[in-house]
Amino acid sequence: MSDAPFVIGRGSIGVLIDVLKRRGFTVIGPKLRSQAIVYEELESDADLPAGWTDTQDGGTYRVARREDDALFAHNAGPNSWKSLLFPPTVRLWKGRRDENGGLEVDALEQPPRYAFIGVRSCDLHAIAIQDRIFIGDRFVDHDYEARRRDAFIVAVNCGKAGGTCFCVSMGTGPKADSGFDLALTELYEGGEHRFLVEVGSERGASVLEELQPRPADEADARAAQAVVDRTAASMGRTLDTDDIKGLLYGNLEHPRWEEVSQRCLTCGNCTLVCPTCFCSTVEDVTDLTGTETERTRHWDSCFSLDHSYIHGGSVRDSGRARYRQWMTHKLASWIDQFGSSGCVGCGRCITWCPVAIDITEEAAAIRATDLRDLAAQGGPGADD
Repeated sequence: MSDAPFVIGRGSIGVLIDVLKRRGFTVIGPKLRSQAIVYEELESDADLPAGWTDTQDGGTYRVARREDDALFAHNAGPNSWKSLLFPPTVRLWKGRRDENGGLEVDALEQPPRYAFIGVRSCDLHAIAIQDRIFIGDRFVDHDYEARRRDAFIVAVNCGKAGGTCFCVSMGTGPKADSGFDLALTELYEGGEHRFLVEVGSERGASVLEELQPRPADEADARAAQAVVDRTAASMGRTLDTDDIKGLLYGNLEHPRWEEVSQRCLTCGNCTLVCPTCFCSTVEDVTDLTGTETERTRHWDSCFSLDHSYIHGGSVRDSGRARYRQWMTHKLASWIDQFGSSGCVGCGRCITWCPVAIDITEEAAAIRATDLRDLAAQGGPGADD
């Protein structure tokens, strides 16, 4: 496996999809559907959103035409690779009584072998986080493991920053540095459409051979670096992560939690679009005759009342408590649990919040009026 990059032409993207399909992969990538760019199965490169981009801000998402036919000139959309590796609904078990009163159990369906095309650096980090949660500890989620084990990943370095992106603040982008088989940087200069390709694994090198690449020269490398540098310099948001855990732990009674709860609908959109959130619940259903039963796992959210329900009621029965739980877990207690932040700076929670609540704005507001500072000065909060 060579560390030197290569270059392929626009036509090789279609060949790449064909090669992966011949090798038994179900190929998933970006596709324009219902006025959004989402990740779905690709039959060919004609399914890719050529010439389309998106504009994003708090509570706002729109697709728009570009002046060129770039394939990956968009940002993180409403769904993430989590929806394939950790699906919203998974049947865990199904059984029925047979004629003799015994139990027949249905075999679980085997998930397809996935190949993902267009994975951004922030989402590579999100996948790595879920790997630690589901297969990196002593408790292994076997459905996730089966979906993740053979996944072939083609990353794409971002050519534009979205209006809600802050991956630079989180150290998660915009350039992919690990966790991929192949990584592409799309170059569109003077009408020439090509891709610089970096190899991240032996099987990535094997697939690349079938695309007949040429070695990259210095001009290719400079152009690819310029793409990444331009994107890094134009982030839509920033988040100051300096002692973020201490900041949030030290401000659990900050008045900002009440202020944000006046806007928050506790709809859970932020947890649904987040590429790292992993809360789930289990549901058992029996048919009316009592002969069949099924156990299903569904996504859950810390914004639902049932999520913290125990005898006597919910532990977090207010919007204030539930928003505080989500944000402090994402940016603080996640570090204690898993050794890293639970946020990768993709900005989805900002874009898809119907009332445009912005996690970077909330963190900045708490930092600006840190109760620990006020207490040190003998002001409000000194006796808390």
